[in-house]
Amino acid sequence: MKFKGDSMSGVMEFSVDWRGRPCKANKHGGMTAAVFVLGLQAFEMMAIAAVGNNLITYVFNEMHFPLSKSANIVTNFIGTVFLLSLVGGFLSDSYLGSFWTMLIFGFVELSGFILLCIQAHLPQLRPPHCDMVSDGDHCLEAKGYKALIFFLALYLVALGSGCLKPNIVSLGADQFRRGDTEQSRRLSTYFNIAYFAFCMGELIALTLLVWVQTHSGMDVGFGASAAAMAMGMISLISGTLLYRNKPPRGSIFTPIAQVFVAAITKRKQICPTNVQMLHGSQNQVPVASANVSNLLHTEKFRFLDKACIKIQDGEKESPWKLCTVTQVEQVKIIISVVPIFACTIIFNTILAQLQTFSVQQGSAMNTKIAKGFKIPPASLQSIPYIMLIFVVPLYETVFVPVARKVTGRSSGITPLQRVGIGLFIATFSMVAAALVERKRRISDETVSIFWIAPQFLIFGLSEMFTAVGLVEFFYKQSLEGMQSFLTAMTYCSYSFGFYLSSILVSLVNRITSASSHSGWLSDNDLNKDRLDLFYWMLAGLSLVNFFNYLFWSSYYSYNPSLSPPRQNDESPEQDLENQGRETLKHMNGCSWK
Repeated sequence: MKFKGDSMSGVMEFSVDWRGRPCKANKHGGMTAAVFVLGLQAFEMMAIAAVGNNLITYVFNEMHFPLSKSANIVTNFIGTVFLLSLVGGFLSDSYLGSFWTMLIFGFVELSGFILLCIQAHLPQLRPPHCDMVSDGDHCLEAKGYKALIFFLALYLVALGSGCLKPNIVSLGADQFRRGDTEQSRRLSTYFNIAYFAFCMGELIALTLLVWVQTHSGMDVGFGASAAAMAMGMISLISGTLLYRNKPPRGSIFTPIAQVFVAAITKRKQICPTNVQMLHGSQNQVPVASANVSNLLHTEKFRFLDKACIKIQDGEKESPWKLCTVTQVEQVKIIISVVPIFACTIIFNTILAQLQTFSVQQGSAMNTKIAKGFKIPPASLQSIPYIMLIFVVPLYETVFVPVARKVTGRSSGITPLQRVGIGLFIATFSMVAAALVERKRRISDETVSIFWIAPQFLIFGLSEMFTAVGLVEFFYKQSLEGMQSFLTAMTYCSYSFGFYLSSILVSLVNRITSASSHSGWLSDNDLNKDRLDLFYWMLAGLSLVNFFNYLFWSSYYSYNPSLSPPRQNDESPEQDLENQGRETLKHMNGCSWK
């Protein structure tokens, strides 16, 4: 069965150009349009990474906050960036659309970079110069208007970047028609290319821009970030005429709330054995209209199906008392992905250490790599991205084709399998970090900074699997009008991971402190701290988290309407018909599951 418009397994896709007119297949979308979005991806990442990855140096050395407080300022900032992605996803799906959300908040982020540059350039906006390592107790911490300007600039960057991130992913992915087998394959390729652009942005930020910050001053470095952001906005605007835009659909929370209200209201009702009696049931290939997406019924969370029971024959019931199967299935999807999302929080707590304590760890090591040249500690974070610019193309050109022949899937392995591999590898990043920190502490001479390279390399490899797999999973499980918001949930994982890092640092200090000695992370001197023990604790948490993920990922089941077409299937529609028949075989009455 086929119908007009772009579809994925019966789910209607409706796209317009920048003026609100229906898109033309030969003019809008495709990789040509996605390239402009990828340009913004690379330049924005270059700008934010140069600030975020070396921010602890500026906060500690220039603003004179204590080391543990500086680490928390950085993790709270990065956590806020990703938490605000929910705001960006909501505004995009509900009111503005991805393109206009990106255009508005891109300039907000640019203004934050400019304000940071101004503060770093003007001495009167910073505390008097002081060496925090040798005279930390006598250095004046930034307070009053100096702290206000700093945090205002920092959180303008956070607001802009947070609202951009989910929309960069969704607008780029929207350029491909998910219902077409070839386009579906290109969509998976796009996610890998997007990660490659992310790696290139990170690499340039952690080498060139961090070097500029170290040798020319933070004011010049922040100015370079502002210039990179401006280039990204130019790239975004240049593709305006080519984009396929998904129009906003109004509040995405109202239909979700209606399902819960209706299910609770009808909690005493008994679901019919035949699910075809449920309101709006589509137990065959759905016939989609221009504004409606239809989902097949599934067995999960059957209690919510009570929201679809019609009890007033011949009378129209309120949307708060009677919902469609599609509405209910949408809520089931959201509930089902929450455990998967939660299992990546510890993963991002590990990432937080690589951007804070590992940078300070490098500062306590021998940074000289050649006569007269010292490597900035923050630049060590570029090591995984140097590796990944070679590994990501190999993954796409070698691993995916081989896996595709074995599994029959266009992406080679499923997104959930990809996430699991990454979570397992991440544990060994903290094991390497703990071993190296112990070596640094007991060594009679200053250890070379390159000893901390393995922890970055291992985590970089794990991130290639987890980060890309998670974004692809959330996007492919999202419905029309919810792509940006569900994609934003992946960034919330970063947010909670960094917030958890701040909580763990404070909690560990409190528990390990006693009247006779300081806590593991309470001094400004790593030689007195016990960072190695903190890393071992994170390694243990990561391993436990991996087994927790195995449980939830094995429990998760895809909605047949959103299952990606396999390579060897005749068509997406035929694939859906086969899955729909399998679904009908297992339908029973209502119960909790």
